[in-house]
Amino acid sequence: MTVFVLSPYSPSIMAQGEKSIASNRKAHFNYEILEKFEAGISLVGSEVKSLRAGNANLSDSYAVIQNNEAFLLNCHISPYTQAGPFNHDPLRTRKLLLHRHEINKLIGKTQEKGLTLIPLRLYFKKGRAKVELGLGKGKKLYDKRETIKRREQDREMAKAMKKGKY
Repeated sequence: MTVFVLSPYSPSIMAQGEKSIASNRKAHFNYEILEKFEAGISLVGSEVKSLRAGNANLSDSYAVIQNNEAFLLNCHISPYTQAGPFNHDPLRTRKLLLHRHEINKLIGKTQEKGLTLIPLRLYFKKGRAKVELGLGKGKKLYDKRETIKRREQDREMAKAMKKGKY
């Protein structure tokens, strides 16, 4: 039985036993997320230790599929201070671990006009580093304005409910 817990640190629902490391908050503002995928990530030892310390940034990162393999680009994982000379490159390209049928599905979807793979969050699940990928379509300026307006309305409504006006 899986128990879901609402986390204040992440916009999505996290299953119990997941530890969130980093989330890409701009992704939901700049893209309309159509579908989500969970992928493993191939890391070296010092990267895992740095992730456990919470040193990761997904702000400008994206995923691509090349030669029937998925890769994560521009994901910044800070060097681990105790690793010494055996540290990793913070912006290196990391391989994503997906099933073949998921990769084939993503190849078909990303070749459509305007769809891209965006990492939404980075987390540990049962001791393994995972990336939640979103298949997204870029929002237009008027869509972004509508998102801002809706967010402000929700804030005002919550504020009024808190004061007990309604």
